[in-house]
Amino acid sequence: MSEQTARGDGRGARELRQLRVEMGYLEWAEGSVLLEMGKTRVLVSASYEPRVPRFLQGSGSGWVTAEYAMLPRATSVRTPREVQAGRPSGRTQEIQRLVGRSLRAVTALERMGEGTITIDCDVLQADGGTRTASITAGYLALAQAVHRLQADGSVPADVLVDSVAAVSAGLVGEDLLLDLCYEEDARAEVDFNVVMTGRGDLVEVQAEGVRRLTEFQHEVLDGGG
Repeated sequence: MSEQTARGDGRGARELRQLRVEMGYLEWAEGSVLLEMGKTRVLVSASYEPRVPRFLQGSGSGWVTAEYAMLPRATSVRTPREVQAGRPSGRTQEIQRLVGRSLRAVTALERMGEGTITIDCDVLQADGGTRTASITAGYLALAQAVHRLQADGSVPADVLVDSVAAVSAGLVGEDLLLDLCYEEDARAEVDFNVVMTGRGDLVEVQAEGVRRLTEFQHEVLDGGG
């Protein structure tokens, strides 16, 4: 697919979906953002507590963690709330760990003091890329929270050392596509989730699908083609 060839929503192969961000969406959270990537919508909040998990107590270090959930009608058919099953699914646990790792990668935890910032990611509507949208929105909510916490002296000014964002890419038929919607993701032979800092450092790359994986990695990550 050439850069000019349109996809189902009119985008070129390397075009992101339309992005819309509303900061401070929630009244009481230290940080919050409503982020829309095309039809995918995530509401993310950042909450601060002046305590840390037991394994960090007495260390002087802080902690950033994340939780992730999808509303029952975020998709075309209703999905029961995971609380009914008594525990998060494996997919949910994997996504919230990814969000947490991504945000900790740009946070100087040792400078925070013993406090925890929890990032709550709630998917209001899902059309592909919910984990990457959660990471990007999670950083925005975290940055807003840190700014407010700096103002009241709860954390120092140098806690955030970089920015971070994420995007998906995939091989759909013969086409290399950026920022997959659900219909493209469902047909992809190989799909990647790429997390990168503002300085251009890779934080994490997740890949699914083994067919033509080497070729795809060369094309998308190494700059070939």
